[in-house]
Amino acid sequence: MTPWVLRMRWLDLCFMHWEVPPALVQATLPRGVDVDMRAGRAYVGAVPFRMEDVAPRLTPAVPGLSAFPELNLRTYVRVNGEPGVWFYSLDVTQPLAAALARTFFHLPYRRARMWVDRQEDVTRYASVRTDLRTGPGAFAGAYRPVGAPLSPDPDSLEAWLTDRLLLFSADRAGRVYRGRIHHVAWPLRRAQAQVRVNTLGAPLGFDLSGPPHLLHAERLDVRAWWLDRVR
Repeated sequence: MTPWVLRMRWLDLCFMHWEVPPALVQATLPRGVDVDMRAGRAYVGAVPFRMEDVAPRLTPAVPGLSAFPELNLRTYVRVNGEPGVWFYSLDVTQPLAAALARTFFHLPYRRARMWVDRQEDVTRYASVRTDLRTGPGAFAGAYRPVGAPLSPDPDSLEAWLTDRLLLFSADRAGRVYRGRIHHVAWPLRRAQAQVRVNTLGAPLGFDLSGPPHLLHAERLDVRAWWLDRVR
């Protein structure tokens, strides 16, 4: 395998997942990208966290450029039988990071006004999208880890939602690409959350109300590779 090209660290991350009708999810995906299901169910996740030490291989982190909050909306797909993540939006405060990710990874990064604060084990998070190319989106809530560390069974829902080392994206011409990442096993715990505002799924017709399935991860160091075209 070729060397990785980008490193990053994810901090104070919360997986918030809701069930969404599979047909509704499939209608939002391009040709050749199929909704992935578990027991006939599809899931859409809102994932708030902080990025740190974001930099190319062999390059030091740059103050003001290498650390910022990120909030993504995602679902789970298969392309040529391979399971991976499909991102509907990735909201950040850093304009250069957003532009580079859109250009080189064909990911829908968008500028947003964001506020994040952690006091003891509680993370408070708020975001309002200002780049409306994927429609408006706002989120506000607070979350914290609870309980002991988890070791999910490989066949569990927790593993199915999180153990994904591929992402898929598409360019403006509809060509589909695959990106690989690598990290150690997720340091998962259960979580508690209060979500006061969540309109991230509204432009897609997703109803993300009601109690979500929650998981928390304190820190994860990640490596990423260049994309390769799959269709």
